[in-house]
Amino acid sequence: MRILITGAYGMLGSDLREVLKNHDLIATGSKDLDITDEERCIDFIAKERPEIVINAAAYTAVDDCETHYDDAYAVNALGPRNLAIACNKIDIPLVHISTDYVFDGTKRTPLIENDKLGPQSAYGKTKLAGEEFIQENTQKYFILRTAWLYGIHGGNFVKTMLDLAKEHDEITVVNDQIGSPTFSLDLAMAICEVLDSDKYGIYHLTNDGECSWYDFAKEIFRISDIDVKVIPVSTEEFPRPAPRPHYSVLSNVKWKSAGFVPMRDYKEALNQYISLYNFFVKIGKI
Repeated sequence: MRILITGAYGMLGSDLREVLKNHDLIATGSKDLDITDEERCIDFIAKERPEIVINAAAYTAVDDCETHYDDAYAVNALGPRNLAIACNKIDIPLVHISTDYVFDGTKRTPLIENDKLGPQSAYGKTKLAGEEFIQENTQKYFILRTAWLYGIHGGNFVKTMLDLAKEHDEITVVNDQIGSPTFSLDLAMAICEVLDSDKYGIYHLTNDGECSWYDFAKEIFRISDIDVKVIPVSTEEFPRPAPRPHYSVLSNVKWKSAGFVPMRDYKEALNQYISLYNFFVKIGKI
């Protein structure tokens, strides 16, 4: 299959290149394809003739989005819009990665796809705009909302915790934000499920299970056999420029009901990640 991946050298994109390596890949970064340029997107996709496009490109610096809204909007909203227009012109599907931040975080049970939306941050608002543009400009789309992503490539919470533990005996971690940690390699493998599917729509897609950031940190150190004291704090005690949802667990029921293979429990995924992380550290790749 001929597959175009945008954001192909980021955290998720790197994993997608690995799991899809037996396909005919068109791997693009921002220098190869500026998705904020509508004419460029249309011409590029018309010329390359992929059979499907996976958009893993995003402005993901959540706090920076608050002060760089126009830049975030260009990548997170106009980029998906342009890709949707380009895909629609040659009648191919678009797979787009979205986020739990499109919700307001006030619900206390796992969120389903048609729950009330209400992004509280600039990041969430730009990502929701991207979703809406896709739905307005093509019918063949998979919008996959995920959350709390971590992987081998790029910075993430797990790496931050492991780095902090090298220098500190005590670490404070927020205990009142609940979500589902998701291993980017697992997400990349799950995306393979939709390549030959026509069950278009919006799906929630995360590793199974839920925890707070505090619980997640404790699990990271338990698996890594690291002795460090983790101190729970409230969101108010650890202020950030962008508001975070207090509860953003995504229900994967629709994904499973569609017949797609469910993702494994986050603790099992984290175990594999830590093993891979330690291996890459050992060989000097991290």
